[in-house]
Amino acid sequence: MKKIILICFIILLLFSTTAFTKDSTSESPDVFIIPIDGLIDRSLTVFIRRGLEQADSLGTDMIIFEINTFGGLVESALQIATLIGSAEQHTAAYIPANPETTGVSWSAGALISFACNQIFMSPGTSIGAAAPVYTSTEGTVLADEKTISAVRAQMAALAEKNGYPRAAALAMVDSDIELIEVYIDDELRLIDSADLEAVENEASADGQEVRKGRTVSKEGKLLTFTALDMEKYGISSGTPESRKQLFEMLGFENPSTAEFETSIPDKLIAVVTGSSLTAILIMLGLGALYMEITSPGFGIPGTLAIIIFTVIFVSNSMLGYVGSLEILLFLVGIILLLVEIFLIPGFGAAGISGFLLIAASLLLSQQDFIVPEFTWQWDILQANLMSIGFGILGSIVLIAVFFNVFPRIGVFNRLILNSSQQKTDGFAMQNDPADMNLVGKTGIAVTTLRPSGKANIDGGIMAVETDGDFLDAGTKVVILEVNSNRIVVRGL
Repeated sequence: MKKIILICFIILLLFSTTAFTKDSTSESPDVFIIPIDGLIDRSLTVFIRRGLEQADSLGTDMIIFEINTFGGLVESALQIATLIGSAEQHTAAYIPANPETTGVSWSAGALISFACNQIFMSPGTSIGAAAPVYTSTEGTVLADEKTISAVRAQMAALAEKNGYPRAAALAMVDSDIELIEVYIDDELRLIDSADLEAVENEASADGQEVRKGRTVSKEGKLLTFTALDMEKYGISSGTPESRKQLFEMLGFENPSTAEFETSIPDKLIAVVTGSSLTAILIMLGLGALYMEITSPGFGIPGTLAIIIFTVIFVSNSMLGYVGSLEILLFLVGIILLLVEIFLIPGFGAAGISGFLLIAASLLLSQQDFIVPEFTWQWDILQANLMSIGFGILGSIVLIAVFFNVFPRIGVFNRLILNSSQQKTDGFAMQNDPADMNLVGKTGIAVTTLRPSGKANIDGGIMAVETDGDFLDAGTKVVILEVNSNRIVVRGL
């Protein structure tokens, strides 16, 4: 048991380890850089959270998010945007252009960029096209209106919070918006063409002149801006060609910096929480759990099961998906399985309930919702159900293969008793005449038969068992069958 506790502790320590590279020896760097590179997914959410916590611990006041992404999961993008929006430090999104990057912040990347207090884009980069999509049998299609509405509202809220043009943010999400230029006393603004009349009336009331400019984004098209467009319309705070220029625009000449890097825990979480490996871990964990429960004592299968489920729950807790509910469901499910195996014969309500609770706990540990509301949540639920289902089916196959193949493997033969005791060799619990004479005789159950126990037959106490029924002590019984040392009775 001490070894198991030590192994679990090491797992927890490994997953909680944080790595970052500092370019200076300052304990509190002027600038803390967090890269957002590649697919926006659940593991990146953990990475960003850990980065923000590291920035807090170092006491830095400026965080730069270097963004290079084509997009990703809506759920993860919304979570990351919330994390950035709640940061106490001043935040800046920077989209660099160099040989190692693609120079884009599209889709979910645009949402994350607008969550920052400032946006900087190198020449040749672009941002936008933030409408949520999902993959179906028909290819990539727009999400339902409910999902689009949620993302649209979030983009508008972020734009209002950080002082960006609300209409431009909405045009990146909603293709129904026609974005136009409007000059109010020579001040250039971006508005939704549907609001033009209201803007003109308001300006006229204030004695201002309104002049309509060009159409920036036509209806039916999602808005995407280049770095020069973003600077022209006052959305970005500058167009630096390098980090050095970026630092100067932020007011730093030779700042001390620290850069957060992907650590071993981040890589492990990304791998473990993938659907394929999750299914494999569930298969191995359930198989090991079954072997341990149905075997005497506590051994290797039990240790393996504990390690596997610790990895599953710890990795998903890092994603923010595991709470007391998931742990409670899993533990209650284990208890019900133990009750079914050791206290109740057969496989009934307790066993089925325990199995379902374990499956439910594993399912809920993969997501942060119980009942899906949006299309992307239904997609996540479907993927998780497939992962759990493959894991369960795989564990059933694994158990069947194990018990059929294991005894035939030569290296394990020494662990299995293959010899049998035959009557022809002189081994017998009862002789045949005795067997025949007992059938049909009656007696009284001395103990409760659940289904095995003891009965008084012809003045002698014998070990008997029923064919599945429970009988109270004192019940009259009759012997139905005698097979070697097994005496089967039923109540009268």
